[in-house]
This record gives sequence, C-alpha cells and structure tokens, in this order.
Amino acid sequence: MYSSVITGAVTGIESTLCLVEVDVSKGMPAFEMVGQLGNEVREARERVKVALKNARVEIPAIHLTVSISPADLRKEGASYDLPIAIGILVGLGVIPKENVGDTLIIGELGLNGEIKPVKGVLPIVSRAKSSGLKRCIVPRENASEGAILCGKTQGTQMEVIGVSTVLEVIDYLKAAEEKKHSIIPPAVCETFHMQEDTAALPDFADINGQEAVKRAVEIAAAGFHHILMIGPPGSGKTMIAKRIPAILPDLSPAEGLEVSAIYSVAGLLQKDMPLVTKRPFMGPHHTISQQALAGGGRIPKPGIISLAHRGVLFMDELPEFRRSTLEILRQPLEDKNIHIARTQGSYIYPADFMLVAAMNPCPCGYYPDRNRCTCSQSEVQRYLSKISGPVLDRIDVTVEAPRVDIKQLSATAENECSADIRMRVLKARERQQRRYKGTRYHFNAELSGSDIKRFCPLGAKEQELSEQIFTRMNLSARAYHKMIKVARTIADLEGAQEIDCGHLSEAACYRMCETKYEH
Repeated sequence: MYSSVITGAVTGIESTLCLVEVDVSKGMPAFEMVGQLGNEVREARERVKVALKNARVEIPAIHLTVSISPADLRKEGASYDLPIAIGILVGLGVIPKENVGDTLIIGELGLNGEIKPVKGVLPIVSRAKSSGLKRCIVPRENASEGAILCGKTQGTQMEVIGVSTVLEVIDYLKAAEEKKHSIIPPAVCETFHMQEDTAALPDFADINGQEAVKRAVEIAAAGFHHILMIGPPGSGKTMIAKRIPAILPDLSPAEGLEVSAIYSVAGLLQKDMPLVTKRPFMGPHHTISQQALAGGGRIPKPGIISLAHRGVLFMDELPEFRRSTLEILRQPLEDKNIHIARTQGSYIYPADFMLVAAMNPCPCGYYPDRNRCTCSQSEVQRYLSKISGPVLDRIDVTVEAPRVDIKQLSATAENECSADIRMRVLKARERQQRRYKGTRYHFNAELSGSDIKRFCPLGAKEQELSEQIFTRMNLSARAYHKMIKVARTIADLEGAQEIDCGHLSEAACYRMCETKYEH
C-alpha cells in the first residue's frame, strides 16, 4: 500500500516542502530508503523501527521502501524521523490516509518514542502556511516558535500542534477522522509578552567624557551606519560599543520574523522567547575562523555575521583578526548577504548588520603619542595594513577616541543617559521611514548610489563644498557617497529638511581619521 506525508527541509535559511513516500508490500522483509540522503537521515530506519516497537506499535515482516522527494535536494538532519514513521503507519492502515493530506509533520524520534526538538521549524511552518496547509505537527518544544505565524493577528486558519511522543501523534491523527481535534489544543504564542527590558542594558550615563565618540555613535545608530573607533587602551571603546543596543529601536514585526528564522535554523531560539524582539549584538573573538564568521560547514548553518542580521556586529581589536577573515566582510558590507558555495549546492544567508569596530592605532596602542609609543614606523604600518583599504572604504564613520584624563573621570555632573539618546535616534528613524515609504530602503545607510541624488539633494553651496572635500581628501566614489549619507543622517537628527554645509563638514570629519592613520 502506498502512502505519502508532507514534511519540510531547510536549505540555507530557505525552506522547501518535501514529500515522504512509503510503499508497503509483501516480500522479503527490508527497509530501503532513497532520495539523496545524508547519514543522519539514513540512520532514521533504526530510530523509527525501535521507536515504534517501544511505543507498542507492531510492524509486520514486510518490505518497506521510503523515498523523500525532491530527489535532487540533499536531505540532512533527523527531522525526517517522525514523517517516515507516520508514513509507515498510514501505509499499514493504522492511520487513515485522508487525515494526513493537509498536514505537515516534522520531528526527531528517540528510541523510546519521544519526539525531540529540531532546527528550522519557523521557516518550515512559514512555507507550510504560504502553501495553504491546515496543520503542522511539530515537537512540543518547537511549538511556540511555529505558533508565531498562527496567531489571530496573522489572519490564518493553520494550526500548530505540539507533540511529545509518537503515541500522541497517532491518537491525534486517529481522532481527526472523528473531528476531535481538541485532543491536543493548538499552540498559542503571545508575542506581546516578549519585549525585553531596555533599562536592563548598560547605560551611556556610565561613561565619562568621550562626547565626540558618543555623538558619532548616535549618528551611526540613527542611520544604521558602520563605525570604527580608534584609540589607546582604556579609552572606553568597548564600553561604548556594548551600550549601542540600548539606543537602537526594537525590531519591526517583519524584521523580528526574519531574524527569528535565522536563529531557528541555527537552533538558537529559546523555548520561552521564540520571537527575537531586540536587535542582535554579536561580538566574536579575534581568533574566530572564517567558517564560523561566514557560515557553512558540512551541514550548512548561519555564521556570526548572519546571526548579527538587523543588529550589531562588534569586532574588537580589529587588526588582531586574520586579514583573510576580515576580507570576508567585503561582500556582506556591500551586498547585505553572503554566498556560501558547497559541492551539494549554494546557500545565501542574509547579513544586513551594523558593523561596530574598535582598534588601537598601533601594537602598543599609543601612536602617535611618541612620549608613550614604543613602536617603530614600520611596526605601525604593518599593524595598520592588516585592515585593507577596501574594508576601510566600506565603513561610514571613523572617530578617534582619545585618552580620558582624570578630571573627566572624576567629574560629578550627570552624563546623558541612553534613554535620551534613544529618543533622538527614534525621531531620526521616523523621518527616514516617512522619506522611504514605498521604497526598498529603511535607513540612510542602505541608499544606493543611484538614489542618493533623489533622497539627498544638495544646494549650490553644498554641492561646491562636497566637491572640494572630495578633491582635498582624495575620496573614492564609495567614500563620497557614504559621506553624503552620513550628512543626511546628521540632518535628520537635527530635524532639518535639507542637508547644509554644517552637516557636510561634520560628515567629512568622520573620514579624516583614515587619512591620519593611513598606511
């Protein structure tokens, strides 16, 4: 007897519906599986047989043939266990065939019949919803993340059913014949209870001095610009970087689902927090490998730069990263995604993040203060040359973080808190949303060169000043466009409709550090 069960697979962060086909026939007892299967999928035959046996489901001595299509898609992971088991039971007549026709099933089986959580449930449920399926049966620990797409506000009739054992699935699907779906109530995810407390984050009020760096960080946060802080050890670069999430706006619902899908594929979603509502903050160590940063692996999964999507990627001690690792940043900084090519296929991971980098100006950290710096000029140049010109050219804002003196450290005046800075950032973001309504842009930093004249027009005086800056600073076309976009963000922070010469002059200052430390 032939049967089929719908399941899902994840390729990169994209999901595909797959069909588990089972043929039950008389003949020499066997359990054959085909369909370009990875080792974990091939091992499913043992897990399924033992799990059904321990669940007291007798499988007679028959010939079983299981095919998972599409055949040209590489199947990896243990999420096919449950649909294979249900397909066999449908083929044996234990479960009516019509009860699984509009149901997606996914889950890993333990030998005792327990259903274990799997990765990538959110994008798979999303694909099932867009395909018009009515139910998704998933592991109970994954039910809340799947239910994000099935709330009352989502306008869908699809249900997500969380199950713990294979016997629960059997009982539920048998009851479906009698329309007793209430045997397991659909999972519900109350996303409005998931907001994190911004007040718990480190506050800018803790930082004395460094007003110029705080201003640069505020501009970067308002326009989602990449920023590089250069200064000696102990000047507060890391402290400032770790406080940036406190001034960033929360993710929009669409962005939250987008980021949550990445974390679902990576297996990092928490059971009690299935929806990411705060912008991610990732701070990899400088010893990180290229593969860990970019993603990939034998079973491809997102890397650190994809986990920082729509959030902050903080790279401390930037020159200490291997140059080959830093060069990986070129494509995502420009294209907002990263391509991973493997023998079994190509994968595209989103990587639209705000790069926040910090570095010392030399190995000892005190250049150009020759009273304290012990590095030779060749050592300084060798240290700075670890960061290539093309990577530096993709950074919008570069600011110097000077040494903080004792008077600033012992000052008793209250510093501006993160909440006040965040209010200005939110107002600037609102102006950008109104400006880019109906376009593909959200922030000033996303503007392409072809649309800069449309959204960042310059008057006669401003055009003349920008040309002078371009010539005197020997800017590249990319650096020039980034300067204009930063000036547009400065104008938004001040509530100005047009860019003036003051905005351009300040934006130009954020590229002067590059010439000061030019290698």
